[in-house]
Amino acid sequence: MNRRISITVLVAALVLLAGCSGPLQSTATDAAPADGTASSASDGTPRTISTTGTGEVSADADRAVVSVAVTARAETAEAARSAVAERATQMRDALRDAGVDDDAVTTASYRLHPYYSDVDRETGTREIAGYEAVHAYQIETTPDAAGTVVDTAIGNGASEVSNVRFTLSSETRAELRERALERAMNAARADADAMASAADLSVAYVQSATSSDSHGPIYAVRETAADVGGAPTQFDAGSVTVTARVEVTYRVASA
Repeated sequence: MNRRISITVLVAALVLLAGCSGPLQSTATDAAPADGTASSASDGTPRTISTTGTGEVSADADRAVVSVAVTARAETAEAARSAVAERATQMRDALRDAGVDDDAVTTASYRLHPYYSDVDRETGTREIAGYEAVHAYQIETTPDAAGTVVDTAIGNGASEVSNVRFTLSSETRAELRERALERAMNAARADADAMASAADLSVAYVQSATSSDSHGPIYAVRETAADVGGAPTQFDAGSVTVTARVEVTYRVASA
């Protein structure tokens, strides 16, 4: 009899220990600010409203980037290389005399390759007719000087203007982006307030926010040496728009 009681007590103890061996669990919710304005739903889930907002700010372009190329063809690769180097030096010297800083002129690409004759109808083959060298540059300047840069480059060795684009300096873009973000956040908050009011709630504070931005449009042209006549080249730069978009999640409380 005593043995049976002892076994029964031992089994009860093991069951008790097994019930206590699992980890303790608790459910956590986002902490509200000190004023306690945010609240949670009855199941403990934080009450939130998510909105997006867009802000735009425009300003006149203050930078121009002119893309030009110096090209040369010759019977040999060395002759083509030498010719394009001579013309590039001539162009850079002329740009320097026109007030363009050396740092504003950078190489965009360089290539030297053969070009071929027409296909021989009898043999179906073609032969190397010569070599072409192309040295492409990007020239940064002010919008009002872009036309002068084009005319100077074309008149002194360059044979192609692939495009001209007007944009913003990094300082101006940063200033416009800050203003666009402020407008985007204001738009997001206005939507959140309207949504909260319709649900008899009020916005407490920002729980999270992310942003993205872009700038444009870009004004571009295409021009070759044959297009340049006696009149100076002129451009209308126009304005550049910086757009910011935000996604914001707000904690809300009962109104």
